[in-house]
Amino acid sequence: MNRRQFLAAAGTASAAMAAEWSARLAAAAESPALSANGKVRIRIVYSLHETKQNRPDWPNTGFDFAPVMDRINSRLRGRFPGFEFLPVEANSPDQAKKILADDQDRGIDGYLVYQMNCWNRVVQTIAESGKPVLYADFQYGGSGGFLVYTAGFLRQQAPNVGFVASSRFPDLAAAVECFADVKSSGHAAGFAEATRRVRIARTPAAGDLACTADPLSVLPTAECVQRMKASRILAVRGQESGPAAPVMGIPVEHVPFAEVNEAWKAADPDQARALADRWEKTAERIEGVSRETLEQSAAMFLAQKAVLRKHDANAITINCLGGFYGGHIHAYPCLGFHELLNEGLVGACECDVRSTATMVAITTLTQGRPGYISDPVIDTSKRQIIYAHCVASNRAFGPRGQANPFQILTHSEDRQGASVRSLLPVGYLTTTLEIAPDRKEILLHQGKAVANVPDDRACRTKLAAEPLGDLEKLFTLWDHWGWHRVTAYGDLKAPVYALADAIGWKVIEEA
Repeated sequence: MNRRQFLAAAGTASAAMAAEWSARLAAAAESPALSANGKVRIRIVYSLHETKQNRPDWPNTGFDFAPVMDRINSRLRGRFPGFEFLPVEANSPDQAKKILADDQDRGIDGYLVYQMNCWNRVVQTIAESGKPVLYADFQYGGSGGFLVYTAGFLRQQAPNVGFVASSRFPDLAAAVECFADVKSSGHAAGFAEATRRVRIARTPAAGDLACTADPLSVLPTAECVQRMKASRILAVRGQESGPAAPVMGIPVEHVPFAEVNEAWKAADPDQARALADRWEKTAERIEGVSRETLEQSAAMFLAQKAVLRKHDANAITINCLGGFYGGHIHAYPCLGFHELLNEGLVGACECDVRSTATMVAITTLTQGRPGYISDPVIDTSKRQIIYAHCVASNRAFGPRGQANPFQILTHSEDRQGASVRSLLPVGYLTTTLEIAPDRKEILLHQGKAVANVPDDRACRTKLAAEPLGDLEKLFTLWDHWGWHRVTAYGDLKAPVYALADAIGWKVIEEA
């Protein structure tokens, strides 16, 4: 599964799980524990598609992992002369099982599993060995799988699985030192707790969380509920058409790719050229995107507007990659979504209907402020969560608010088409939400926007925020909620609680 297809699965900790982990740990304790030279012997397992990536996914197509892995191996060997590191690559449970089978008589003391791409399920099999497992995120590469799988281990209370989510090598090294402690004590069950203590000790204390003043006028709750019911989401993911079940009271209608593509073909070329001219004048930077691609993207925006008018809708979400790679659409909708968000409408990625409904609720409640879908990354070394995606508005305070700089770059994962890097305002309070219609729950956390991250890996727009509350708690719910979150500027906590009360839902604070 790639991140576009991923649906989070629910899991619960139980007495049976605890017994199962105890059995694994007991079996691991009976296996050989010493390498021939007396060093701590650690198997490094790089969980990735292939050494040089040949497909669109995080970090990006064409990414060469070899120098990254060589650098990690070299730094670990230099830092730990009393350790022996044995690196290997794996991309599936079957390959992980083979690694464990090959390691049975090699005196492996523990495993460092690096999640390099998002959804390769390797760490789960390695964890079943009962050996100490340190799970590490290659940030902007494996972060989605890392967050979801880490939450699963925390929910299972896996005592032998610790994790590190830091961009700083010294934080990784401090966690690796815990292998030596476990080796000397012989108790793998304490590994998760040992790494947790190290991680917390090395996470900076909260900084100055005072935020720039941002007066926000919200719609009365009852009126917001009525306007949400009067809204309409168009979901474009295949050739199906017709009404679907409403989400959060918002009507949903399926629209086929063919209808969007025909509207794209029919778009007025003069209007498309004029919009491309405007983008060329207003974008801070355009790189890797041809004039032809700009005009095709402008025509896609005009097509989205035409389809919205036809169906009397104010929100559209498109399976962008599936449509583009399948030949159903011929321009990415990213710049079109950007324009819709700037106008106070909703354009949303990946045919993610629940995030689209979250955006509709935000825009309605705030009378125009856009939501921003993202694939978050957590970096404990900076006490930050980074909201990454290739679409964002550059009018964070609504259509009549001040514009911020933006850049037009290729879509990051495949280096094709056109997408947006929005350099969003810093110093302001943000509210991040997601909804779970089946459970009638709204997930919420808040943070102070502190930086725009320029890293070339993964999605183009990367807004970093320092969360308000408990960063450790922020690791715990991704397996139940999936990866996407929707961020908006402003203090929406009280209005969201009022909205939840009005529709009979519950708010869950994840930090």
